[in-house]
Amino acid sequence: MTTTDACPCGSGRPLADCCGPYHAGRPAPTPEALMRSRYSAFALGLTDYLLATWDPDHRPESLAPDDATRWVRLEILDHERTGDRGRVHFRATFREGRRWGVLEERSRFRREAGHWRYVDGEPSVTRLKPGRNDPCPCGSGRKGKACCVKG
Repeated sequence: MTTTDACPCGSGRPLADCCGPYHAGRPAPTPEALMRSRYSAFALGLTDYLLATWDPDHRPESLAPDDATRWVRLEILDHERTGDRGRVHFRATFREGRRWGVLEERSRFRREAGHWRYVDGEPSVTRLKPGRNDPCPCGSGRKGKACCVKG
């Protein structure tokens, strides 16, 4: 992926004008911006960025790359910010081989020293079984058989 490609977070903007600057070290200005950049980091395999933006009191020691999961769509359902605390409710669609799923989470964020950090979330995963004539789970608006759902 190049910096002129569309950002994986679904904003429609190029990566260089969206999540790319946060991946390069600029602090995300809001919890939603951090959530979008973390989603993009998952899609791009940027585990160092994910660890760096995790609250130190809750972050794992390491994060293994996950080449089996392909993140295909992010939907921000709700977000709020009160002072140095924030919440983002999102839905992320993914594919693992021929299997589809949706991760929905209500995430909590905290800002310290001007940097938003992911604290934790309440995740739930639902498996999808899209049919060939159903709308594609990636959100393209096309039928699955003409997009991502093969076979």
